[in-house]
Amino acid sequence: MRRLLPPPALLLFLAACFLPVAGPKQRPPLVAAVSVDSLRDRIVAMTASHPGADVAVYYHELTRPESLAYNADVSYHAASTMKVPVMIELFKRVDSRTLSLDQTVVIENSFSSLADGSPFTLDRNGDSEVSLYTRIGRSATLSELNELMIAHSSNFATNILLKLLNPKTVDATAHALGARHMNVLRGVEDDKAFEKGLNNTTTARDLGVLLAGIEHGTVASRRSCAAMKAVLLRQIFNTEIPAGLPAGVQVAHKTGWISGTLHDAAIVYPKNRPPYVLVVLTRNIAREKDAQEMIANISRQVYAFNASR
Repeated sequence: MRRLLPPPALLLFLAACFLPVAGPKQRPPLVAAVSVDSLRDRIVAMTASHPGADVAVYYHELTRPESLAYNADVSYHAASTMKVPVMIELFKRVDSRTLSLDQTVVIENSFSSLADGSPFTLDRNGDSEVSLYTRIGRSATLSELNELMIAHSSNFATNILLKLLNPKTVDATAHALGARHMNVLRGVEDDKAFEKGLNNTTTARDLGVLLAGIEHGTVASRRSCAAMKAVLLRQIFNTEIPAGLPAGVQVAHKTGWISGTLHDAAIVYPKNRPPYVLVVLTRNIAREKDAQEMIANISRQVYAFNASR
């Protein structure tokens, strides 16, 4: 005769039968920071998990005063985020009718180094967009070059536009618009200038100011600002700020990357809430994946904080 299980054991047996089947590891629920200070503390804790890492954050709810500035005035190598002021200068020229987005320029892979004026060329293997290299000697519209520069982060398109616009003019425009510590000195992949420390630089606040101006329609005409937002919304690199957001949240943003440096600067459009600006700059994080995860986690924390307001 089979021995019956005593009641406690029977209960344990039945409970085990109804345990959920193990599945993919689930991220624990996020408890929103209750104050800007607690949000800052969480960002500091994330940074501390990567000894030697530098992180700057600028978060601005656009219907409120400045929300959070953490190392926001520390200067970083701008990487491809410098393409934002290049775009703004282009659209200001369109507004003044000195340029047209439909006009064309010849695609030439030859640029002058800021260091000594010597010519240099770009290597397609170091660029994030390569189709433009197949069209050397032919023409492209300024609209097309801007699309490639922003949405696809083409270095080649950037240098062609900068040759037309002049870095000094781009730099002066950025300063006049409130990005006073940003420096746009040269095109991309100017190795001689890089070796001499002649680099494009930015702060998180500077990028935030420019993006807020695009959203508010103040850095150029409202029509041009709307066009700039549309291009930023078509960004194809989405492993940083967008990766920390719920599905369906729109993000108009520009990333930037060089060895040991990774940035993302964004206008975020939460559902049923006003937009906000978030800029995260990082450096001295050895693995790109770790920097991506940090930026995504900061974005996730900021989104939750914003939603709780």
